[in-house]
Amino acid sequence: MSSPLWTSDEIAAATGGTASAPFDATGVTFDSREVGPGDLFLALKGETTDGHRFLDQAFAQGAAGAVVSEEIAHPNVRVDDTTAALDALGIAARARMQGKVIGVTGSVGKTGTKEALFAALDRMNPGCAHRSVKSYNNHTGVPLSLARMPRDARFGVFEMGMNHAGELAQLTRLVRPHVAMVTTIAPAHMGFFASEEAIADAKSEIFEGLEPDGTAIVPFDSPHRDRLIAAATPHAARVVTFGMSEGADYRAVEMMRTRIGGTFVTARFGSRELSFTIAQPGAHWVSNAMGIIAAVDAAGGDLEMAGLALAEMGGLAGRGARFMAALPDGEALIIDESYNANPASMRATLAVLANEPGRKIAVLGEMRELGTHSDAFHAGLAEPIAAAGVSHAILVGEAMGALANALEGRVEFVHVPDAATARERLNAVLAPGDAVLVKGSNGVRLSTVVAALAERAMA
Repeated sequence: MSSPLWTSDEIAAATGGTASAPFDATGVTFDSREVGPGDLFLALKGETTDGHRFLDQAFAQGAAGAVVSEEIAHPNVRVDDTTAALDALGIAARARMQGKVIGVTGSVGKTGTKEALFAALDRMNPGCAHRSVKSYNNHTGVPLSLARMPRDARFGVFEMGMNHAGELAQLTRLVRPHVAMVTTIAPAHMGFFASEEAIADAKSEIFEGLEPDGTAIVPFDSPHRDRLIAAATPHAARVVTFGMSEGADYRAVEMMRTRIGGTFVTARFGSRELSFTIAQPGAHWVSNAMGIIAAVDAAGGDLEMAGLALAEMGGLAGRGARFMAALPDGEALIIDESYNANPASMRATLAVLANEPGRKIAVLGEMRELGTHSDAFHAGLAEPIAAAGVSHAILVGEAMGALANALEGRVEFVHVPDAATARERLNAVLAPGDAVLVKGSNGVRLSTVVAALAERAMA
């Protein structure tokens, strides 16, 4: 039998706690709804809830033990602070892992890039790669993802996010990556930053945690390239760039759109070339793929296997997944980008929609956390909407008022207050052969629109 993920003695040693009884854990979670047989449940205390209230539920679902700060009747490791214990468990997991670790951040594309890196490394060594799941990229998600990493993992890939300066500096010191990558810099979270340059500075904090002899990977085509390189240089043994333009260390030199919407690309890096297909459509995926190849190379992975993984990789729910929704007289293509949105990702996905056949419909939710720049960024989407050939736009949320004003006389549109109304309006206009893009900030809940359309796909 394989060794457990954690023993009670290891948990106690890592956290400075005291074990009530011996137990072995095969998984880790702090969400009682996710607890399965053999899991370790961390009873975190937050501002609005306390995990200790759900201990009976966790053990009823099969938890092997818990990390707690109160006396309980179930097997446990008792500590002073369960949140600090989560960090400690993540640190201990990272310390015992002898493989290569890749850290990924960026304003756009970090989750897709993380998933592609995992797919590339796992294809080379099935079962030997680990990555953070979902978008667990914050002060609790990152240590949880580390704590879940098997002790014998050969590769670990971790997504790190932030919306304030200083957050990535803390996360990267937990992850301690051998390879640190910034996908792109864009005006996301502008409500918390004075400028895009300030966002670049906050993203570049990922380089501060690099291991000795580590590699920093920077987007060559970014206007903040030199700023990122300057920030990486004190911490990295090597700084490499990726992108589409001449001068990038990992560059796409030939591109051809495939019949099913992906891209066949030839990448050049130094004296080497690699040709492969990217299943995901869009120029932004070509650029991201160059960064993925650079990261796999820096981690000592197999580039040919990486190319095969990119050819096989489907879209993620909320981040590019595609399906056909059944209609009375045919079907319509649905592009699910409902998880999140900022000005750069909106433009990139509208460009993808432009290449689809049929009438184009865009269901666009407001972009949040843009601060005083919100109106200008929303209005700025009028041009890419028109350029994409959108026939009908459904704009969702109060902040979309600025875009509604900018679209007057250019594109047919409606402006609605919420996702439920957007779903009604879409149902009224949807026809066979349509291509529908659904995208907005997660809080707009456009995922409910996608879920309703997916039910048609399953009928």
